Amino acid sequence: MKRIGFVIVIAGFLWITPGTSRATPQMGASLAAHVCSACHGPNGNSATSAFPKLAGQGAGYIEKELHDFQSGKRANAIMQAMTASLTPAEIRSVAHYFSRETLSAGFANPKLVALGQKIFRGGLPKAGVPACMACHGPDGMGNEPARYPRLAGQWSAYLVRQLQAFADGRRKNSPHGMMNYVASRLTPAQMKAVASYLEGLH
Repeated sequence: MKRIGFVIVIAGFLWITPGTSRATPQMGASLAAHVCSACHGPNGNSATSAFPKLAGQGAGYIEKELHDFQSGKRANAIMQAMTASLTPAEIRSVAHYFSRETLSAGFANPKLVALGQKIFRGGLPKAGVPACMACHGPDGMGNEPARYPRLAGQWSAYLVRQLQAFADGRRKNSPHGMMNYVASRLTPAQMKAVASYLEGLH
C-alpha cells in the first residue's frame, strides 16, 4: 500500500513540474499542495514527527536542503527521488512558500526543560558543546543569512533523529561538519532534553 501511494505522489509530482526558469508564488503553492503536503501536511505542519514541519522555516535553509537531497549530499532515498526533477526556480518557489506559513506550536516535557534550556542557552563547556543559540538565535528562529535552520517548534523526536544522524555520521551536510562535532559530544539524554525544550519554544 505504501509503495502504491508513493508512486501516485511521484506521478503527481512529475505532472505539475512545468520547468519554468522563474520562481513564482503560484509555483510554490502548487508544489506544496500537490507534492509536499502528503508528508509535510497542509501549510507545512506535518501531522507526525516522522516528517519535519516546514512552516516558518527559513527559505534559504529549505532551498539548501532540497539541493542537498537532489545531489545526494544529504542521504534520503525518498527525498532524492522527490527532488530529482525540480528546477532551481521550483526549489526557490516552494522554499519561499513554506517560509511564509505559520508554524503550529509544539510542547516541551516539563521534566526536561531545565537541562534543555541550559544546553540551548549556555552549552556544555566541559564537553565542548557550544550554546545552540549562538547559531540558531536566542529564540531558536535560526539565522537566515547563514542558512542555519529554525529549531523552535520543531518536533522533538525529529530533532533527536537528526542529532543522532549527525553524531554517527549518517548525515554529513552540515557546513564544515559543525553539527557532527556538536552532536557527537551530546549524550542521548542531553539530545532528548534540548530537543524537547526546542519543541516548546515559540
